[in-house]
Formats: sequence, C-alpha cells, structure tokens
Amino acid sequence: MTKGGVKEASCKTFLKAMPLRDLSALEAVKNEVRSGNILILKVTPLASKSIEDVKRAVNELCEFAESIGGDIARLGEERVVICPPHVKIWREKTPATVSLDPQKPN
Repeated sequence: MTKGGVKEASCKTFLKAMPLRDLSALEAVKNEVRSGNILILKVTPLASKSIEDVKRAVNELCEFAESIGGDIARLGEERVVICPPHVKIWREKTPATVSLDPQKPN
C-alpha cells in the first residue's frame, strides 16, 4: 500500500526494546535508528560481562546519535533510549532550590 507515493510501511516509526549483549550488536542498533526506529536498550547483559564495554558502547552510541541529529538518554540504571532525528527526548528541568529560610532570598 502506498500513501502519497511512499510505501506506508516506511512511514512508520517503531519503538523496539532489545538487550545489548555485546559490542557487535551496535551496528544493528545503528541500522534500526537510521531506519527511523526508537530503541530501548537493556545494557545489563553487557554490564554483567564488562563495565568497560558498556562505557564504550554508550560513548559510541552518543557519538552516533549526535552525528545523525538524533537523541539519546539513560532510563534508570539498566536502560538507554536512542532516537532518530525526527524524535527528541523531553528532559525535565530541575527546579531551582527554594530556600525555606526567611532571611535568605529565593
């Protein structure tokens, strides 16, 4: 089926969850994001083998996301989300600290 001359399937963005078991999976992750999909990666399988590999993988994915205009963020201790260029991750701004001391201005 086509929609405006473009295949309908290529117009869809999927949210996919997958474990990151080793560094060789990074190319598949990048290909999914290049295809327009959002990935939630569980890094604990790789972390159980090597924390250094987790750092290496996250650094590589950060550089990749930046290079394509995408976005990446940590979801707790175990997961990372990486998005294609047309999706941005909302980050809550932390409120300024309010002083409860009446002698100090806020």
